Amino acid sequence: MAKQEQINDNIPLDLDLDDSKKQGTRVFKKSSPNSKITCYLGKRDFIDYMDHIDPIDGVVLVDPEYVKDRKVYASVLAAFRYGREDLDVLGLTFRKDLFCSTQQIYPPIDDQKKSLTHLQQRLLRKLGPNAYPFYFEIPQHAPASVTLQPAAGDTGKPCGVDYELKTYVAETNEDKSHKRSSVRLAIRKLTYAPEIPAPQPVIEAHKEFMMSPAPLHLECTLDKEMYYHGENINVNVVVTNNSNKTLRKIRIAVVQNAEICLYSSTQYRCDVAVLESR
Repeated sequence: MAKQEQINDNIPLDLDLDDSKKQGTRVFKKSSPNSKITCYLGKRDFIDYMDHIDPIDGVVLVDPEYVKDRKVYASVLAAFRYGREDLDVLGLTFRKDLFCSTQQIYPPIDDQKKSLTHLQQRLLRKLGPNAYPFYFEIPQHAPASVTLQPAAGDTGKPCGVDYELKTYVAETNEDKSHKRSSVRLAIRKLTYAPEIPAPQPVIEAHKEFMMSPAPLHLECTLDKEMYYHGENINVNVVVTNNSNKTLRKIRIAVVQNAEICLYSSTQYRCDVAVLESR
């Protein structure tokens, strides 16, 4: 097993959880700044399949000599940030908590015990007696993770819905956690979107000009209706210019549109990608 050390939480580790196999199981690991508690997760993206949602299951490795009479808690928080962090003043924050669940991990509580998942069984067998499992179920009504594309000039953390898994040491779950003895991991709740055969998207537009014999005709076609993150969007543009105007430039933009319903309904629009012809 890899040494317990503080690492970037975006880097997965290949831990040899099964000695009978050469290839290890990939898990995410992050330790607190004082290295007294370490959190292990099998994945960071949890999928909503409409009829069920992937549970958040993992293991926390605890140093009992450091914790002593205190307790170790784990919490999952979903929040919506609708303003810049540098505008949070006088106790007012542009952030609304949407879902929060907290569990006591150490010492374990019998009423909270659940059947161990396969990953937890292998982690507990590898990490030893000071490792303790946790298990969270995200409710069906919880929103999916969404990031609003920052506008030009925006700084700081982008607005949107984000999820965070936090493990920390405290006397009670109401106590404020200390940075040196806590671990924060960003996670995401995603919606399963299978590819369904659909007609090829196409749209046409006409523009008439005064004193022109005929209009300008524009036709735009996509190769498919739905795209996943990281995929290229292939756009086919056909221009039929029967007018007496000269076409100088073609501009194509991918626009994110969002309707934010908080205190009132607000429309948000931002260009995600822009391409212009020369």
